[in-house]
Amino acid sequence: MHSNHLLLEEPIRMASILESSKSTFFPAMSRIVGTLGINSQSVETISACLKAGMSVARFDFSWGDAEFHQKTLENLKIAIKRTKKLCAVMLDTVGPELQVVNKSERPISLQEETLVVLTPDQDKEATSNLLPINFSGLSKVVKKGDTIFIGQYLFTGSETTSVWLEVTEVNGEEVVCLIKNSATLSGPLYTLHVSQIRIDLPTLTDKDKEVISTWGVCNNIDFLSLSYTRHAEDVRLAREFLSKLGDLNQTQIFAKIENVEGLNHFDEILQEADGIILSRGNLGIDLPPEKVFLFQKAAVYKCNMAGKPAVVTRVVDSMTDNLRPTRAEATDVANAILDGSDAILLGAETLRGLYPVETISIVGKICAEAEKVFNQDLYFKRTVKYVGEPMTHLESIASSAVRAAIKVKASVIICFTSSGRAARLIAKYRPTMPVLSVVIPRVKTNQLRWKFSGAFEARQSLIVRGLFPMLADPRHPAESTGATNESILKVALDYGKSSGVIKSHDRLVICQKIGDASVVKIIELED
Repeated sequence: MHSNHLLLEEPIRMASILESSKSTFFPAMSRIVGTLGINSQSVETISACLKAGMSVARFDFSWGDAEFHQKTLENLKIAIKRTKKLCAVMLDTVGPELQVVNKSERPISLQEETLVVLTPDQDKEATSNLLPINFSGLSKVVKKGDTIFIGQYLFTGSETTSVWLEVTEVNGEEVVCLIKNSATLSGPLYTLHVSQIRIDLPTLTDKDKEVISTWGVCNNIDFLSLSYTRHAEDVRLAREFLSKLGDLNQTQIFAKIENVEGLNHFDEILQEADGIILSRGNLGIDLPPEKVFLFQKAAVYKCNMAGKPAVVTRVVDSMTDNLRPTRAEATDVANAILDGSDAILLGAETLRGLYPVETISIVGKICAEAEKVFNQDLYFKRTVKYVGEPMTHLESIASSAVRAAIKVKASVIICFTSSGRAARLIAKYRPTMPVLSVVIPRVKTNQLRWKFSGAFEARQSLIVRGLFPMLADPRHPAESTGATNESILKVALDYGKSSGVIKSHDRLVICQKIGDASVVKIIELED
């Protein structure tokens, strides 16, 4: 990948843009989170998604029951064994999401310039002039002139399937609204979003807690996507809840920023969370359209400097129904990568879209092209300057490893780690070559039985840009003496050679602990 690296600031032949990219073992350095569901549940489809570049599977509990998601997860496990591709599991909570309830599931036609009433009485039937909602406090927080958006869950924003309302009157617990555009709502549930209004509901709901403590515990989820994160305290409470659920104390929490309240508390949230998901669907409703890109760039920059993954959503909505993205969408994906995003999250496109595999493939190709023109030199200098001096021991080792790898044109950086922290720090500096993270399992005991750690750490690397984990034989220690150097290095070299990342005469940068010292060394392979 690094051999094709070029800069847009440098003069390039325009014809070179059309040259075919070389195929590699890794479709792209950036990662793709795919939401599995209706159109991506079969073993065959999931296998194809993994081969196309999906590294994290998202399970969205805003729809579907635990039984459906369990069936999907079992199929994912089979697909992982078939393809020999690692994949992490992300559970996405519902959170304080407001919904219109349509028990009959009959399509509802809403006509422009007519009135519709939002009522908390869910026993009433949804009609063209009456929509039951799942929140009794709406009338207390809205006022005349406020804007409300309603659409099918995972809506595309198309005016034929979603509607804008303007509050004209509050009557007791009911809210009377003027319909601003004609639309037809279909399906049992629609998301309801009130622009820049605080909804007084817990971020981690009772339903979320039940799902996490049953389905989540049973399946040892790697990531928890905390929907509608508004304060750092939301993350702290979620972490406290996970800490009481056995192995889920290792689960990483990704704060999903979806509204102005989350934006206003972003810095504190970033300190507490393990990563950030920029939920641009809801943000695009809560923020003026011209401000969304500013928040994206600022948020991704802050994540990059903190060394925490930034995930961007809602990039190729049109591929839910179409085989190709629009020109604007393709550019949007590329700009997200040029901004520094670690991963692209696909929602409706893979959950209920007609072309889940093709969507993952084309997004991966766009990411790979953007990575070739990513200004790594500028990024590296900016990150080093931000970290400042004196650097911590680990930060110094990580930045030195990346600097050395670029100077000697290494094909790969190999990092031996137990916790994954050292490998993530190396990836933070965005080297132009892959970082192979060799996770060495550690033995743990509760005095009744032995077990190895390391699987969580390996899978949790799968959302970090440029980081490619492998779980090593536990007989090979992460901290070694000179006598065992050859054996632990052989693990990574064999994997690199078999995957085509490492070839004869390649230079490699190795980062490992020898005794109490952290060492960066450069080796050149023979035939």
